Amino acid sequence: MSFLVLLLVLWVEKFSAWRQRIQQDEPWLRALARMERGGTTSDSPWLAIALLVGVPLLILAAVLKLLAPLAYGWLLLPIHLLVVIYSLGRGDLLAALGPFRDSWRRGDGEAAYLVAQRDLGVQAEGEATLLPNVQTYLVWQAYQSFFAVIFWYVLLGPLAALAYRLLALIVEHGQSEALRERAGQLRHAFDWLPVRVLAASFALVGNFIAVSRALLHEVLSWDISAAQLAAGAARAAAESPEPVLGEAGVTTLDGLWQLLVRAAILWYAAIALWTLFF
Repeated sequence: MSFLVLLLVLWVEKFSAWRQRIQQDEPWLRALARMERGGTTSDSPWLAIALLVGVPLLILAAVLKLLAPLAYGWLLLPIHLLVVIYSLGRGDLLAALGPFRDSWRRGDGEAAYLVAQRDLGVQAEGEATLLPNVQTYLVWQAYQSFFAVIFWYVLLGPLAALAYRLLALIVEHGQSEALRERAGQLRHAFDWLPVRVLAASFALVGNFIAVSRALLHEVLSWDISAAQLAAGAARAAAESPEPVLGEAGVTTLDGLWQLLVRAAILWYAAIALWTLFF
C-alpha cells in the first residue's frame, strides 16, 4: 500500500490543489502559542514537545488501529495519503525561487540579495556566497519537504512522517529558544540517516567520484548538519562551477533541480522493486 500512496501523493502534488487544503497548521500553531504564553515551552521544553508531537501521534495511532480491521485495511489508504500530504513541506519551492532567478539572470546582484532575503530567508556576505547559499536552500528545502518525509514513511509508516513534520514546525515557528533547540536536536537525529541515503543517491545519479571525494571523510560525522551534507553532495554530484552572475549561475540551480528529480526517480524505482520482490 505504501507505494500506491506515494504514487497518489505525486498525483496530488502535480495535478491538484489538495496539498494547500490539507496542510492546515492553524489549530496546531494555536496550541503552540498557548503553551508559549503559559511558559511551558521555556520551563519544560521536553514536556511541550511531548504534548505537541506526542498527542497528535497518539490520536493518529488510535485511528489507524481502529480502521485496520475494517474493509480489509483499505480504509487506511486515505488516512495514509492525508498524513503523507500533510507531512510534506510548505510552499512552492520553484515559485519562491523565481524572483531570485530573474534578478540573478539579469546580473543584478543587489536585487538578487534583497529578494533572497525577502522570499527565501537567505543572507550572504556578498555575491560570492549568495548563490551557494541559495543552492543550499534549494537542496535543503527539497530534502526536508519531500525526501525525508518519504524515507520515514516507507521505513516506519505515517507516524514517523508526521513526527518529522511536527518537529520541523516547532523549529520553524517556535518562539522559545529552549524549545527550538530541543526540537532541533530530535530533528537532527531524524535527518542523520535519510540525508546520507540521499547523498548516496546523488552519487548514483551524478558524479560518483566527486561525491566520494567531497564527503567520504564526513559521511559518518554526527556534527555536520543535514543541510551542509545534502548541499555539498548535490554540488559535487552536479559538478556545480564557481558562482557567477548571469545565466550561467541560474544554470547551476537548474542542474541541482534536475539532480533532485533524478534522485526522486531513483527512490521511487527502488521502492517499487522493494514492493514487488519483498
